Amino acid sequence: MKWTFRWYGQDDPVSLDKIRQIPNMYGVVGTLVGKLPGDIWTIDEIKGLQQEVEAKGMKLAGIESVSVHDSIKAGTSDRDIYIENYKETVRNLGKCGVGVICYSFKPIFGWAKTNLNYQLPDGSFTLEYDDAVVQQIEPKQMYGLISGQTSGFQLSGWEPGRLERFNELEAMYEGITEDKLFDNLKYFLERVIPVCEEVGVKMAIHPDDPPFDMFEYPRITKNKEDILKIVNAVDSPCNGVTFCTGSYGANPENDLVDMIHALKGKIHFAHLRNVKILGHRHFLESAHLSSEGSLDMYEIVKALDEIGFDGIARPDHGRTIWGEVARPGYGLYDRAMGITYLQGLEEAVEKAKH
Repeated sequence: MKWTFRWYGQDDPVSLDKIRQIPNMYGVVGTLVGKLPGDIWTIDEIKGLQQEVEAKGMKLAGIESVSVHDSIKAGTSDRDIYIENYKETVRNLGKCGVGVICYSFKPIFGWAKTNLNYQLPDGSFTLEYDDAVVQQIEPKQMYGLISGQTSGFQLSGWEPGRLERFNELEAMYEGITEDKLFDNLKYFLERVIPVCEEVGVKMAIHPDDPPFDMFEYPRITKNKEDILKIVNAVDSPCNGVTFCTGSYGANPENDLVDMIHALKGKIHFAHLRNVKILGHRHFLESAHLSSEGSLDMYEIVKALDEIGFDGIARPDHGRTIWGEVARPGYGLYDRAMGITYLQGLEEAVEKAKH
């Protein structure tokens, strides 16, 4: 695997100088901070980001994310305008040699947790989801709940201003079913994937987080059946997935090892983290070790090796530990420990083969 780290740009407390000190670091996955869904990413802007990373001896290994405009997801009359913009961004990324785009196709919520500062018995803090809390509040309250827990950090995948536009967004998605959302995704991919094939860029869709229904919004990337339907809808090596173990693994009905084998050749990016299931639709994000959560991380890494996965991978969300002031889920220390553990699992898998 090509080991990477998520980086949020100049304002990220986790600097490139710190990331480069982690052993065996191939590069980072980043984004153009301040770009809104629908904006075109210019070659000069992409090269500027690339040069920052390469100056520290690493590669800009992928983009996370080029967000999809709500008009595309909801299938409104102006979606073709934003699809053309997306295609131009894909072309520009391809010209710059950036080969993977992680994206999502979720309505309203990019992801959701009910507590961004759940304190574990050891004194560290992590993210928690409890569906019992969700059942007692309205969707807009959920937005307010999460945004009020951020300690001044902008959350990954949540562009500014969505809370203020919430009523507008709800109206946009009114009547959108799972079938309609899937049709809108297929429409998008049918137009974007040919451009990806021309310029050598792979699209890697991220799963729902959490991977089950929430507030009756349609969810189409929550399990094996969903994701195989997507990769088969537009048959191309460029149409693939971001395999996020923490997202899929939050539903104990998802067999992650089986899913990895079913997606051979379609996994373009791996997000590796553990979760601890506490009850029905109630989980928290644990330390990466198998012993700390409900997922067997060794078997997951072994399955990726068995299908020949050699793409980019990164440790996903970590706890906040040792008094670090950090973006929820994206501190340095626990993710650095996590990636070292994951690299150890990869070494063990390789040596076990011989």
